[in-house]
Amino acid sequence: MLQGFLQRTIQYGDLKVTIGRTPVQTFGDGSGPEIAIRMTPSAAVKLALKPDLKLGECFMDGELTFEAGDMYGLLELVGRNNNVWRNDNNFIGRLRSATHRRLTQVNGRRASRRNVAHHYDLSYDLYRRFLDPDLQYSCAYFRTPTDSLEEAQIAKKAHIAAKLGVRPGDKVLDIGCGWGGLGLTLGGIGAEVLGVTLSQEQLTIARQRAAASGMDRHVDFQLRDYRDVQGQFDRIVSVGMFEHVGVPNYQEYFDTIARLLSDDGVALVHSIGRRTPPGVTQPFIAKYIFPGGYIPALSEVIPAIERAGLWVTDIELLRLHYAETLREWRRRFEAQRAEIAELYDERFCRMWEFYLVASEAGFRWFGMMNFQIQLAKKVDALPLTRDYMALGERDLLAAEAHLHTPSAAQRTAAE
Repeated sequence: MLQGFLQRTIQYGDLKVTIGRTPVQTFGDGSGPEIAIRMTPSAAVKLALKPDLKLGECFMDGELTFEAGDMYGLLELVGRNNNVWRNDNNFIGRLRSATHRRLTQVNGRRASRRNVAHHYDLSYDLYRRFLDPDLQYSCAYFRTPTDSLEEAQIAKKAHIAAKLGVRPGDKVLDIGCGWGGLGLTLGGIGAEVLGVTLSQEQLTIARQRAAASGMDRHVDFQLRDYRDVQGQFDRIVSVGMFEHVGVPNYQEYFDTIARLLSDDGVALVHSIGRRTPPGVTQPFIAKYIFPGGYIPALSEVIPAIERAGLWVTDIELLRLHYAETLREWRRRFEAQRAEIAELYDERFCRMWEFYLVASEAGFRWFGMMNFQIQLAKKVDALPLTRDYMALGERDLLAAEAHLHTPSAAQRTAAE
């Protein structure tokens, strides 16, 4: 079964497969770098039956190893052959998608907290080893190909703050505040920020950061489900959280934003999305990394926004920005692999290696992207053109650069 599948689908590239003690089998037209895999007979059976789940599992469990190339090279080869075997839009695929959304994405309050804890309550010592110092665990914004990860994450926050048009004194709600980086940045502009998370680990770090910076008078982080927030906010932002909401809860999510947003307020939702019609979560990611998670199609999101009575005032698609972000995370993870293995174990490292590689591949070859949707209640809540975004972003980045530029006195003291 596996041999027949590979013969049909690998038309380009140079893939060599050894199963147990059987002779090497070669697939593709010989172009590109050689990828040579050795696997156990049991792994071959698993891959033949459930390749989308078992590729990651067999790699994680050491049943599949590389004699030439690596997992990134293998997924790049699969990406080159993507149009040969992709069947996302057939009837069975659509039926499976609908069933998956009904059964696995209810994500009530208890399930949401459990799912968040599975991933985000891992050790802070893990995340600090591959994220930027501000602990931004979402797509960065690369203004140029030479930007560092740190520069791109600062640019991402400025990009979002400019779109929101945050002003001193604004009440801001940050849904899914992570380790607090964005909330602290908005507080630095002069906003009064409430950040909510379901991760105890993230909450602890966010509060420590707020206290250490003296921002705890203006930025309040709480362990709370967004559905339980009360009050009115001038600005609402949600970065990298919508992927955990679940399709059955989209209406409640946008109804909640509409309920909490002031009449002249502005909201921005930043999320991973797919360019294809609705589908399913990659099985390995759903089982081991983000239980309850789902990458939405815009066609699933916009109707819920319309029913909530909100204006869609701007949509921006960020295509390869997350691929570049993940490449840098992967590079830093590999550089710290020995230390991370001491925190967990080698199997954990292989699981995360596959997660980071597969995620990057999704953005490079399999139709994933990010979207930012700007929302408002009133048609005139924002300027007529998008010029204010670029101007605001320029001013915020200039202020950030000035903040980190040593003064003449500091330079003299350093010398």
